[in-house]
Amino acid sequence: MPVRCSRRFALRTGAAAVLAGVALSAAQTSSSAADAVFAQFFDARSADEQAAAIDRIVSTGIGVDEAVDRLRKGRTYARDAARGAVERSYRSAAGEYFYTLDVPHTYDPAHRYQVRIQLHGGVGRIESNVPPRAGAAGRLAGAEQIYVLPYAWKDAPWWSRRQLANLRAILDAVKRTYNVDENRVVVSGVSDGGTGAYYIAMRDTTPYASFLPLNGYIRVLDNETAQSDGDLYPNNLANKPLFVVNGGRDPMYPTSLVDPVIAHLKSGGVHVDYRPQASAGHDTSWWPAISGAFEQFVAAHPRHPLPDTITWQSGPADLPARAHWLVIDRLADAQGSEPRFTDVNAMPAAAVPDFGIRGSGTQIHRVLKGSNAEQLGLRAGDVVVAINNQHVGAEADVSEALRSFPSGRPLLLSVVRGGEPVRLTGRYAPGSQAGDGAMFSRSHASGRVDLTRTGNRVDAKSSGVAAFTLLLSPDQFDLSRSVAVVVNGRTVIDSVVKKDLRTLLTWAARDNDRTMLFDAALEVSVPR
Repeated sequence: MPVRCSRRFALRTGAAAVLAGVALSAAQTSSSAADAVFAQFFDARSADEQAAAIDRIVSTGIGVDEAVDRLRKGRTYARDAARGAVERSYRSAAGEYFYTLDVPHTYDPAHRYQVRIQLHGGVGRIESNVPPRAGAAGRLAGAEQIYVLPYAWKDAPWWSRRQLANLRAILDAVKRTYNVDENRVVVSGVSDGGTGAYYIAMRDTTPYASFLPLNGYIRVLDNETAQSDGDLYPNNLANKPLFVVNGGRDPMYPTSLVDPVIAHLKSGGVHVDYRPQASAGHDTSWWPAISGAFEQFVAAHPRHPLPDTITWQSGPADLPARAHWLVIDRLADAQGSEPRFTDVNAMPAAAVPDFGIRGSGTQIHRVLKGSNAEQLGLRAGDVVVAINNQHVGAEADVSEALRSFPSGRPLLLSVVRGGEPVRLTGRYAPGSQAGDGAMFSRSHASGRVDLTRTGNRVDAKSSGVAAFTLLLSPDQFDLSRSVAVVVNGRTVIDSVVKKDLRTLLTWAARDNDRTMLFDAALEVSVPR
């Protein structure tokens, strides 16, 4: 029999179909609007431009979870991006910065590429910010990857806030053009560049997977003539692994000088793969033999974008100070009854040899009365160019280079005095200078927070800090359940935290990182 429908039923079903069509059309319109504003967000040339798109994304009414999915997918990369040696620069309020990229000729935008930032040496010899020579000859050839060769000079050395910002800006620009594997970005360097890698590891750990100092020396950063920018905290090295190479015959930083420091870092919990080269000088002649181990180390140590443990220490000049999902916001006015930490900065206070000179690099500014240096005939104004017929680069620290010499060793110093060459001979017989028991001296008080996450619980050990912020990722925390924060044994927060679209977008713009997204921020006050 034919099926009969009442007129009222037909009207109801027709109206439902119309409403469903209207809802579908509205959803399509909303999706199209989200597509358009996210395209603007991803096409932005900087974090500032992305910030301007945040209000437009929020106005679409898109849900936080959908926004997370879109951010994880990320932008579409152009197939015609430049390859080979690519010369670039950008301008900031501090001036123009130059850098070179070396991009594989086989670059495929569908593939995520490892990145090595390679810091050059000889910073003290470069007087001004001039464009580097064309090409990518400064890199040490290794695995297929994108090489980034930034540029430093005397007034903007690697151990400065300027360069921390510079490397961040360059990496951000590279990630907007090329498909970068955010968890395989490393910082390496040779000589001054190696010393700079130590500095960056102690100041800005978040974007990087590991640090690989070659022919550098961390304690140069405590030399007053190096003028390292800001206080330094070797505890921060515990967050990322190090791959270190030094030469036994290096006249600047021989293994005899470096070995005790590496041993001390290891004893303090820093992961160091140390590869001393007994017969090497201050050069990279060892690279063909070491490059395989170097690249294996990099491959074996990708970055964990959301580590379950973090330790970070900072002083007032650099607040807010961040390490991944921890941000130290404010230091305490005075320390109360707080836990004690193992402090990598504390070293055995051993006496160190003192040759008797004070200067900058190879330039002698002052010679101490009655010292070994005065006995040999050194004078203020001398420039040391060779020690025992071994050339000394302008970036060398003469006192550090001599400390590896045994007392009584014959010494031949070649110096330039008033434009004329002078040869000074004698024996190395330094006096003694008491150590102060610290790797780095400091100008300000500091604060430190150590975090451990277990599920939705965070245990924090804090000293000298009044307030910090935890950035919560959907890949790390289940925000449908309560989040507990325990500080120095006291529960200070135990509640459900609401997801926030603006928080998600703000940090996504800053980090430009598909693997490190935060949909909530939790402000924590440290109990006194």
